[in-house]
Amino acid sequence: MKVVEIYDTTLRDGAQGEGVSFSIEDKIKITRRLDEMGFHFVEGGWPGSNPKDAEYFSRIRHEGLRHARVAAFGSTRKAGVAPEEDANLQSVVAAGVPVATIFGKTWDFHVLQVLNTTLDENLAMIRDSVAFLRERGMEVIYDAEHYFDGYKANPDYALATIRAAAEAGARTVVLCDTNGGSLPAEIREGVRAARRAVSVPLGIHCHNDGELAVANTLAAVEEGVVHVQGTVNGYGERCGNANLCSVIPNLTLKYGLRTIPPEKLARLTELSRYVSELANLHHDTRMPFVGASAFAHKGGVHVHAIMKHSRTYEHIPPEAVGNRRRVLVSELSGLSNLLYKYRELNLNLESEESRRLLAELKELEYQGYQFEGAEGSFELLLRRANEGYRLPFQLENLRVLVELRAGEQAYSEAIIKLRVNDEVVHTAAEGNGPVNALDNALRKALEQFYPAVREMQLTDYKVRVLNGEQGTEAVVRVLIETGDGERSWGTVGVSTNIIEASWQALVDSIAYGLLKRGMGGSA
Repeated sequence: MKVVEIYDTTLRDGAQGEGVSFSIEDKIKITRRLDEMGFHFVEGGWPGSNPKDAEYFSRIRHEGLRHARVAAFGSTRKAGVAPEEDANLQSVVAAGVPVATIFGKTWDFHVLQVLNTTLDENLAMIRDSVAFLRERGMEVIYDAEHYFDGYKANPDYALATIRAAAEAGARTVVLCDTNGGSLPAEIREGVRAARRAVSVPLGIHCHNDGELAVANTLAAVEEGVVHVQGTVNGYGERCGNANLCSVIPNLTLKYGLRTIPPEKLARLTELSRYVSELANLHHDTRMPFVGASAFAHKGGVHVHAIMKHSRTYEHIPPEAVGNRRRVLVSELSGLSNLLYKYRELNLNLESEESRRLLAELKELEYQGYQFEGAEGSFELLLRRANEGYRLPFQLENLRVLVELRAGEQAYSEAIIKLRVNDEVVHTAAEGNGPVNALDNALRKALEQFYPAVREMQLTDYKVRVLNGEQGTEAVVRVLIETGDGERSWGTVGVSTNIIEASWQALVDSIAYGLLKRGMGGSA
């Protein structure tokens, strides 16, 4: 079976994306995880560019990685400077890792207008730099920057640059679509030409400015490329890089090629979410393969079909990449959606009752409720329809005070009375605002009965005005995301009063969290 090397550049090229930043600890953790996943190479960064990357390399040498080989990134020597005197090349060697990845100019336009040197000197820079690193015992991966633009502008010179790298001892020559504007046909033509020009293995490095980074990567592999570069979640400069979370399953499941170990593929969704957490970015729910919506079904016709056979609307089993099937319920849903959810939750409901509940759901959505992002509220709604389920607490009354004084910060306090296990609890709490005060008071009242509440943290809070023409009298929808370190769930509330809508969502968030822990309710 043909092996395609997976080269991850999340820690360098991915970190250049807008809004992406990794601490040293983050970079170490991601390297460990990529190693566990069986990635062949991890590009750790540019050791000569900043103190953070320098410290990363000083630490990663002692990690004892089992599979991944760490690469230090840099550029060819400067024009007119000997490799032995080039600070960048010296820092790559000093990184102390086995692999050096250096880039050089392929496009004559860049050589003349950016480097301000001659075409011959650029070829010498490539040869000298690769040879210098090889002589010091490093394997060299040569990134031919702007290869496809260079090939289109001056094919003879572009091919001369990669020959220079190959003849100097590069183990792999990587063809880069640096501007991300090439089309698959142009990628194919450029790879074919490179294969005729050099005998060393070829790699591909694509950016996503034309929304074609994954397609271009696959086209290159079809033409014989055996080394693929990209980033987890497609993070990277401008519009990002080729998303390895799409490239890897396509190569493995669709092309039948060997990439990461087969048993690791089922952890791909976990890896994707892990990296997004460390990057402090929301996980893109619409990512193919690993997004929460990748195997989500909403239309009643679709759900009816997948209940008979999942292949009708799923191109792979979601479990193959560690994801799961989700069936959504909305005003577009049919009876099949509701029946699927009941089966998923091991609940029984007569068909007549199902139709009544479906009508109720559609009426609620008409009022402004939305259950696609609030599966916690939706499950509670289903369980309320089953005899025997009760919420773990009932509201007696609550009062929210907001006091504004000139020149002072607003003061908020919530006073709440709940009935828990036939016991009345009366308490109060302050907060940064009325919703925060409500949240604090609710938790304060419940913690003595359900200590697990302390582990539930509100992670996101969204308010949407549903009929803006009504001004401050408009209906608002509040969506809350809550997590406990192991799972996360969404809940929803709707009202013309933002406090009431927030209260509904808060109550559901706590009730659902307790339900999943087997506390405070029965069914």
